[in-house]
Amino acid sequence: MTTGSRSPDALVRLVACCALQYPGDHFHDELPRLRAALAGAPAEPAALLGAFLDHAESLSPIELCAEYTGTFDTRNRRCLYLTWWVDGDTRRRGLSLVRLKRIYRDFGLEFAGEELPDFLPVALEFAALREEAGTELLQEHRAGLELLRLALAESASPYARVLEAVCSTLPGPSPETRAEAKALARSGPPQELVGAGSPPAPFGPGIDIGTAVGTTIGADRPADLPWPTFAERRTA
Repeated sequence: MTTGSRSPDALVRLVACCALQYPGDHFHDELPRLRAALAGAPAEPAALLGAFLDHAESLSPIELCAEYTGTFDTRNRRCLYLTWWVDGDTRRRGLSLVRLKRIYRDFGLEFAGEELPDFLPVALEFAALREEAGTELLQEHRAGLELLRLALAESASPYARVLEAVCSTLPGPSPETRAEAKALARSGPPQELVGAGSPPAPFGPGIDIGTAVGTTIGADRPADLPWPTFAERRTA
């Protein structure tokens, strides 16, 4: 995967994909490559992402990790898992996760990440690698993306700039209020719990969670950007 073969919007999505993952100890080491990738991105989202990278660079690795974990929390309506915004903590969410895994496979990509397939950075990488299908997928979850963007802005989080950059790659203007964002969806996340105490298997009987969201195919680290999630499918 090389940045030279990617469109400007794809570069925005790839950098945002990296910025929205847990930073760990090595995020600061990747900053030069992330900034270099932004050289080919549109001016406005590049400025937004550049401002976030400046902020990240001003913090120590420990401080940045603490900020990340303190920012993204379903209790504060700041959730990075796309199907949560549609399905909440219901049985239906398991089927949505399986559907996402199938979509990735249908477009020739093998999911090779340790996260769930609805994790926003996963969807962003897919949307960079398969732009038309990925844009459609992000549009399907546009209401959740915009509600997350607004929640981050309301909390004055630097991560709001990253979400603003992501939303700028999608058709049409972003909603200005929560009411406008909620109007994009038929309803908010359902509140029905999967079950009390120990929940049943989220993918229903006969479906193993490791099979549904895991992988047997690894992905090589790309030369341009860190944390690959996908590998091209290997076919017999």
